[in-house]
Amino acid sequence: MMMSRRCLVAMTQTLIACHGCDLLHRVRPLPEKSKARCSRCGTLLYVHSPETVNRTLALAITGLVFLVIANLFPFLSLESQGTVLETTLITGTIILSQQSMAGPAILVLLTSMLIPGLLLGALVYVLWAIKRGYRLPAGRRLFRLALTLRPWSMTEVFLLGILVSVVKLAKMAAIIPGTALFAFLALVFVLAAINAFMDPRAIWEKMDKWS
Repeated sequence: MMMSRRCLVAMTQTLIACHGCDLLHRVRPLPEKSKARCSRCGTLLYVHSPETVNRTLALAITGLVFLVIANLFPFLSLESQGTVLETTLITGTIILSQQSMAGPAILVLLTSMLIPGLLLGALVYVLWAIKRGYRLPAGRRLFRLALTLRPWSMTEVFLLGILVSVVKLAKMAAIIPGTALFAFLALVFVLAAINAFMDPRAIWEKMDKWS
């Protein structure tokens, strides 16, 4: 029974299903910087990216730095009739909660701060261990969590909502962008770069070597 289970695991690890048509393909080694596409519909299956760990780790650390800056410094300042009001990233959540809008407040808090922080922290934890050759506890669970959270990190949607609000408030007060706004904008691009450079299949293969 044990041998048959190992054989089944080995077989499933060498097969990949096309996201477009569900056709199964056998995973084969690729030349550097090459791509494998579905033989039926041409959908991209996987790429050979030997630097995925280093690039994704560097981006994740950079993203954490930008996220910390975005939470420590003023986000926007409103100046009207000599009065200046500074807002931070958490201000929107606080105002929504004070207006008995707990649902939207929690949603803003999760998508703009907590989920990006958990995603980046989990990636740093897993990829740093891979790079240094360590076997840290719960590495597979945290990487699975990062993959689950990746679609829910909607920082670009939050930033778009902020820009719409700024356009509306510009007629009533002078808008002064703060350091946190530029850090958050940089965070949006960092998260987009992580989605572009990270190869989950290659990272899973490196974690399999822990066993």
